[in-house]
Amino acid sequence: MAAFTGGEVYKAEFEPTAYLEYFKIGGGTLGDEFLTFVLKHYCKTFTSGHAAWGRGDDHLEPFFNPNLTDIGSGPTIYQLLSACESFKEIIASDYIDQNCQELLKWLKNEPGAFDWTPVVQHVRELEGDRNKWAEKERNLRGAIKHVLKCDVHESNPLDPVVLPPADCLVSSLCLEAACKDQSSYRAALRNISSLLKPGGHLVLSGDLGTSFYVEFDVLSRDDDTMQEICHFSGMYFIVAHKEKAI
Repeated sequence: MAAFTGGEVYKAEFEPTAYLEYFKIGGGTLGDEFLTFVLKHYCKTFTSGHAAWGRGDDHLEPFFNPNLTDIGSGPTIYQLLSACESFKEIIASDYIDQNCQELLKWLKNEPGAFDWTPVVQHVRELEGDRNKWAEKERNLRGAIKHVLKCDVHESNPLDPVVLPPADCLVSSLCLEAACKDQSSYRAALRNISSLLKPGGHLVLSGDLGTSFYVEFDVLSRDDDTMQEICHFSGMYFIVAHKEKAI
């Protein structure tokens, strides 16, 4: 059984450009199945207004200038493409500098940035107009206001930054990689949930049964075992509502 890969190893060895190869939709990678699954659900969640509105009921008014925080963005934007139509203020975050730098490279449209065009076009097709993919990219670049460091094991994962509570919190493929066991997973979930305002929504997505993650060991969500094999047995997409205090 391989040892769990800790945060310092991620900082030293994680390579964003290699990881991004898994997100070339239509390329026949393991990312194809995952992207097809989650992009459909992100589209349904955010274009229906459920995650942006008060309790997820269609008759309620949306929050004024709603804001969204993405925990563990990695070097990716797929998880924010549908959200940027509902949330005009988005905070992205990650644990390691090289992921933050890769995100900033895309935000600034710098040479060498990862080409998300096929993924953006896929999302726009889900939303009803594939030809407006360039507008989608502009909207997301305009919505992401900051790229911050985060650590889900801290009581304030964005420390030392203190933000107003978010209307929506998103995290994709993050907690499984950051947490070595069920106890640390629950603690991390409590930590990130503290960033969410009462009445807001938490949107989680990821793989089930993952035991080896792009050459880094991760928590297996089935039985806490880890094996040196790259696979997953299923996927999940969860939308939760944080009850308001009485």
